[in-house]
Amino acid sequence: MRRAVLLSAAMACVATPATAQSAREMLVTAAFSVQERAGALARVAAALVSAEAVLLRNPQDREARMQRALAIGYRGKLKRGRSDVQAARQQFETLVATNPRDAEAQMALAGWHLGAIVELGPLMARTALGARKERGLKALDAALAAGGGRAVFPAFASFNRIQLDPGDVAGARVLAEAAVRGRVARPEDAIMKRYAAQVLPLLRSGNGKAAAAMADKLMPFGRVGK
Repeated sequence: MRRAVLLSAAMACVATPATAQSAREMLVTAAFSVQERAGALARVAAALVSAEAVLLRNPQDREARMQRALAIGYRGKLKRGRSDVQAARQQFETLVATNPRDAEAQMALAGWHLGAIVELGPLMARTALGARKERGLKALDAALAAGGGRAVFPAFASFNRIQLDPGDVAGARVLAEAAVRGRVARPEDAIMKRYAAQVLPLLRSGNGKAAAAMADKLMPFGRVGK
């Protein structure tokens, strides 16, 4: 029954231009282009249906597993649902364990830990969710090492580091400069490369607090309202 429902939903998605996109494209749009919560949630839900439909045909499809985990995590973030947030973490950890050189999985795991710390503070993030700064930074370094020069990874690292520590202007600046020079392989690379260029003048002027505030708005769902 569940298989029939998912396949029917996936087929229905093809009927409209928005849902004809891949799960990745829908999540990128939800995270960076949609500024209204209900619209973002609708995109995330459609992406989850799309990824799960692929996994019904091929449970080992790594792209679909990655997008499913992101969709669940994004839904948890938007709805503040602890069960979704923890489920996403488990899936990110599984993806990293099966391939430590998967830069996107490492970045997602880093974002899970560090994003929680930025939002909740170190103590609350650790107590409520089990988020740990050292684990997040380790995953962030692994993503950078395996990123193949793509712009998204140093941009993401720069934004996380300046939000964690607005005094770390020099480290965040080096990463933002790397992002501006970075390779564009996917739409998220182009977006984050452009965003890094916007934050870079603040970093070069030494204004870490303003850079952190801007980075917060430019991260996924940073401008989503009610």
